[in-house]
Amino acid sequence: MRKNSVKNTRINSEVQKILAELIRSELKDPRVPEFTSVTDVEVAPDLKTCKVWVSMLADGEDEKEALKGLKNAEGFLKRQLAKELNLRNTPELTFIADHSIAYGNHMSKLIDEVRAADEKARAEHPANNEEGDGDEE
Repeated sequence: MRKNSVKNTRINSEVQKILAELIRSELKDPRVPEFTSVTDVEVAPDLKTCKVWVSMLADGEDEKEALKGLKNAEGFLKRQLAKELNLRNTPELTFIADHSIAYGNHMSKLIDEVRAADEKARAEHPANNEEGDGDEE
């Protein structure tokens, strides 16, 4: 099975859906934050390994503890995954912290700050704006 085949894409999607539901509703480890979401899953074509990207409301040491909690729950999650999916092999799970949402929020905040500074500069120097930037005709 190729990495980007339709079958592999479908397996990735099913594994992501099942793991997200299990982590949200079945996992009782206090180290794992309540708002932990599975952002992406990549099952190897041979179905032996699975990388699971998770995003959570935790920073630094809390994030490391949450990843330890997920690693500790790997046996339970793998067993439940085997019950839900009918695959030859149930993959070994590797959890990876996904910082893309936090990075996106940070970039959005920076853009908002630049916009506010630009609007403030235009308000302070309206004479420069009347000459035009060449955008309007």
